Amino acid sequence: MKIGNIEFGPRPLFLAPMEDVTDIGFRMLCKRFGAAMVYTEFVSAEALVRSVQSTVSKLTISDEERPVGIQIYGRDTEAMVEAARIVEQAGPDLIDLNFGCPVKKVAGKGAGAGMLQNIPLMLDITRRVVDAVRLPVTVKTRLGWDSDHLIITDLAEKLQDCGIAAMTIHGRTRAQMYTGQADWSLIGEVKSNPRIKIPIIGNGDITSAEEAQQAFNRYGVDAVMIGRATFGRPWIFGEASEASSLTLSDKIDILIEMLSINVERIDEYRGILHTRRHLAATPIFKGIPDFRQTRIAMLRAETVAELTAILEDIRNRLTGQTIES
Repeated sequence: MKIGNIEFGPRPLFLAPMEDVTDIGFRMLCKRFGAAMVYTEFVSAEALVRSVQSTVSKLTISDEERPVGIQIYGRDTEAMVEAARIVEQAGPDLIDLNFGCPVKKVAGKGAGAGMLQNIPLMLDITRRVVDAVRLPVTVKTRLGWDSDHLIITDLAEKLQDCGIAAMTIHGRTRAQMYTGQADWSLIGEVKSNPRIKIPIIGNGDITSAEEAQQAFNRYGVDAVMIGRATFGRPWIFGEASEASSLTLSDKIDILIEMLSINVERIDEYRGILHTRRHLAATPIFKGIPDFRQTRIAMLRAETVAELTAILEDIRNRLTGQTIES
């Protein structure tokens, strides 16, 4: 499997770009456990062009996490082209165009999945960005706007003709948001189209390394991208190998390391906020009896010392248990 000049080997697993989730600390941990490709949080083209510092800071990448992609979104062609040029200077391995985000503040304004209602503009932006940069340009999108407009098979050909190097397809429509089940049959249909020569990356409802392998077998995709199932679980990428033997204590160490990286790279307050999402979602605390008050305290902790002490207390109570999640 290859995107541009980036070699991934067979059946690679990718970390999906996710707002307030795929910060640099989390990306580096996912990479350690076997993610073949990671992506930054998505970046607003308009904010990047205006040099909004909180947006510019998302361009920070490390050589330890390569290959890494930076994803941008927007609805204005000129802004997207200028943003792509700015991103190129940050030195990622590829630039990804977000035509799939379904949330109202993005899609409702015509960006992200909103582009599925304006295909000529989507194609114009894609073509112009491809022409403006030297890096490989990829696209992430959905099956269509709603169940009455499942346009992905035709759209994939048009996007390929714009010069993109690969395409990620989330198996839902914008109308579905994240509800219902992802439809991988249409992803497989795109992959099996003899006109499609670029790699096709499947995304949606993959919750384990085993499910990813089933998707490879059934639909023939070139790579599988994992999103929400990675929350508080960066070891998911290695669960078919060495990570399967991790104990709860090992996983608490990983979460504490994530906290440390986030605090070091941002600050204590925001570093804790970034980590809370993972602590709230991690499956390793499921099934622990009488855990409610501990969970509340963990998610209310305001200092590294306080949060670390709570995690250490959990470890001391449950040392020796092996967690399968």
